[in-house]
Amino acid sequence: MNASDSIDPELATPRYHHLLVTGGAGFLGSNFVRFVLTRFPDVRVTVLDALTYAGKRENLAGLTDGTAARLHFVHGDIRDAALVDALLERDRIDAIVHYAAESHNDNAIYGPEPFIDTNVKGTFVLLEAARRYHLRFHHISTDEVYGDLPLDASTARERFTEESPYRPSSPYSASKASSDMLVRAWHRTYGLPVTITNCSNNYGPYQHVEKFIPRQITNILTGRRAKLYGTGLNVRDWIHVEDQCAAVWEVLNRGRAGETYLIGADGERNNREVLGEILRALGREPDDYETVADRPGHDRRYAIDAGKLMSELGWRPQHRDFSEGLAATVEWYRTHEEWWRGDKEATEAAAARRGQ
Repeated sequence: MNASDSIDPELATPRYHHLLVTGGAGFLGSNFVRFVLTRFPDVRVTVLDALTYAGKRENLAGLTDGTAARLHFVHGDIRDAALVDALLERDRIDAIVHYAAESHNDNAIYGPEPFIDTNVKGTFVLLEAARRYHLRFHHISTDEVYGDLPLDASTARERFTEESPYRPSSPYSASKASSDMLVRAWHRTYGLPVTITNCSNNYGPYQHVEKFIPRQITNILTGRRAKLYGTGLNVRDWIHVEDQCAAVWEVLNRGRAGETYLIGADGERNNREVLGEILRALGREPDDYETVADRPGHDRRYAIDAGKLMSELGWRPQHRDFSEGLAATVEWYRTHEEWWRGDKEATEAAAARRGQ
């Protein structure tokens, strides 16, 4: 899959020409960095990433020489205020795109402290730096801050909107809700030009094998059986990561300061349906999986109404065929075993300790 061939080329003209992308070596962040550098030759990117288990320098490898020359990587922590200040001053940053976060729900349930420390304190440090240097600030959040929706058919049309109340149900989503509130407060109190995007579940290349879709793909590729959590009826609203990147770009460059925009692609499917697609793509029988323990407090359903983003900024998802996008993702993992193989054993060992 070639990113530059799969997204509508009618994208916003850059307003900012040197971005600091936090968490830019992770799944979402690295895809965004690639998206920007391959499309906008007058934009430079500085990546600040702590390179925890979910971030890899390899996620930013393979760029052409000319494109790579506009990328500056810094190994460091967003909670390090002195480092953040030094970067902003030295690199003449004019906007921060804040992807960095602890994000795996299962890890948060069994060890919540790093999520509070990184997602709340780290966001605070960045907001204060943006205020000192008068920078544009875009914050990446999640639909999980809104809690969940019922599964019954009578409420099937109900969706999260920008006006939905916050009802986080896990330590991870609570930490993200807290960081969202900080961003809003810095706009209201200090006039910082901020925007927030709350996105549904992403899939695509460079996603860590602990996440549902890559875990099932790599289970099968390594001769294991796929795993279905609980009944498998929990619904997620799936969006290809390239569509998320395009939406963030539009909001960064054309979104209204102080506003929140929800990103979704009408991709609702329950986990059992998604697993069935993966099994078909890999030539397995539809019942070739085993059921494992469900996550404590597992949210039932997420669904996004992206109408505001579409009507105000004209964004539309380009990867509308989930089966096609998922098949391409399966193929990416099939042909990039060297990228994920080193993480697989530790991931499965941790899942086994949780009964999953």
